[in-house]
Amino acid sequence: MNQASRGFDPSTITRPDERLMKYYVIVSLLTLIAFPVTLTALWIHYRTMRYRFDDEGVWRAQGLLWRREVNVAYRRIQDIHLTSGLLQRWMGLATVSIQTAAGSVNPEVTIDGVLEAEALRDFLYTKMRGVRDPAHGATPHAAAALESASAQDDALALLTEIRDGLRRLEARLGGPGASA
Repeated sequence: MNQASRGFDPSTITRPDERLMKYYVIVSLLTLIAFPVTLTALWIHYRTMRYRFDDEGVWRAQGLLWRREVNVAYRRIQDIHLTSGLLQRWMGLATVSIQTAAGSVNPEVTIDGVLEAEALRDFLYTKMRGVRDPAHGATPHAAAALESASAQDDALALLTEIRDGLRRLEARLGGPGASA
């Protein structure tokens, strides 16, 4: 993990950055005649977006007339995509798309207007793999995996030592594996 993501706190992301509204104004201007309708729709979209990152997963709510709430557990996340067009990159914005195994072409959750997209992606990847920040302690699953890996390392070291000992003994006795 890079230095920036260590001090990253996703719980501070509850709404999109205000730069997203500026981006929406520019996009609306590009629609020319449809500017008022487009700007109104995007303003409502911007004002109603809410995010939450907790211990269980990612929550997103959005909508005025048709409210849509999505909650995705970290364990269900299959893939994470970062996207940002030319204008978004110029404004420092990105969209984080979270895919699940639901079989849909569209992402399950999109987090729009993110400034620290790479740090958020790194956070989500660690959560989806069942690993927590060491400062917060490891999950029981992660602790068991670390314990299992340690036991496997010990067994591998013991087997390597036995193999090397057998090779030395075989070389001393001049057996079939002895080098000439």
